[in-house]
Amino acid sequence: MKNYSETIIIGAGAAGLFCAGQIGKAGKSVTVFDNGKKAGRKILMSGGGFCNFTNLEVLPSHYLSHNPHFVKSALARFTQWDFIAMVAAQGIAYHEKESGQLFCDNGAEDIVKMLEARCTENRVSIQLRQRIDLVEAVHNDENARFKIQSGGQTWYCKNLVIATGGLSMPALGASPFGYQIAEQFGLNVLSPRASLVPFTYRENDKFLTALSGISLPVRVTAQNGKSFSNNLLFTHRGVSGPAILQISNYWQPNESVEIDLLPADSIEEYLSQLKASSPKLQLKTALSRILPKKLVELWFERQLLQDETLANLSKVRLKNLENLIHHWQFQPNGTEGYRTAEVTMGGIDTKEISSKTMESQKVKGLYFIGEVLDVTGWLGGYNFQWAWSSAYACAVGITQTE
Repeated sequence: MKNYSETIIIGAGAAGLFCAGQIGKAGKSVTVFDNGKKAGRKILMSGGGFCNFTNLEVLPSHYLSHNPHFVKSALARFTQWDFIAMVAAQGIAYHEKESGQLFCDNGAEDIVKMLEARCTENRVSIQLRQRIDLVEAVHNDENARFKIQSGGQTWYCKNLVIATGGLSMPALGASPFGYQIAEQFGLNVLSPRASLVPFTYRENDKFLTALSGISLPVRVTAQNGKSFSNNLLFTHRGVSGPAILQISNYWQPNESVEIDLLPADSIEEYLSQLKASSPKLQLKTALSRILPKKLVELWFERQLLQDETLANLSKVRLKNLENLIHHWQFQPNGTEGYRTAEVTMGGIDTKEISSKTMESQKVKGLYFIGEVLDVTGWLGGYNFQWAWSSAYACAVGITQTE
């Protein structure tokens, strides 16, 4: 056969490149196809260009899936410490940000170069600007299980690995290709949706666009009780920031989320103490000392509050103030969608995939890794760790069964 590779991987992102390097290291032939001009495009964009490549604490509870036990095997077999050791061995300088998040000092390109170097040294062929026109099963051939047509050429392989990611960031070439392949081979796909994504305003909240650019620490809670403490950022379109991106994983359409704008303090205690020491102080002045001034001014402009001295503040109005600050019921109009989503929730049903090898339980030799699966990590390096761990499990599965 003219174009034959034992393993073909579709997708030259984090999972695809890492998997290819691992399989190549075992002396197996690997070819990677990608529709882009560059490998690792999403890596290069991630973490503000500095790639939050993993986290110091990685637990199965940091992941969402309809099958919550699925991630355990892969995460245990290739841990964050394994990837950190690779990064250190490569001499890549990195630093820790909040909550154990690890970022490259010099830029995300260091991670892409490391992955590409491993591919090069292990004779992996990376074919860029390749559109896949056809994938089909091959019968009665002991060496080839799949036929792939791309750019007028036909390729054959024994193992086919789908590492095409989800639908997030379509500008980087995201497509439903992986889901289509799964469905073509009879696998179930759970409805995908944008995740780790900002919320947009409903019409009656659009006055908040005046706060665009203002950030403050909050605690945000979904209706299922899941809660995150981090920063909220007001934007021209809605609310964003780490706290909002995290809670978007747990939010359902038409639900509201509760936002505590002053999670470290009690407004009641703060005002009671001030009332005793400075009874003539204006409410507006008191609030502006602990909350963004522009936000406080907007509340008064919209007549959500009325200015008065603290001495005149009644219990009823104090209760209203407490609700406004500690129990803001924010109902999103929706999310900003895949355009700005960091990841896609949903995807290929993991009940049909081996948690040990990432191989389809229905189709021998067909593997799915990374974001294309119904596995979504929290913000903070968890989705990259899933890419490395699932890719490693797949590579071991392929190299040990041949």
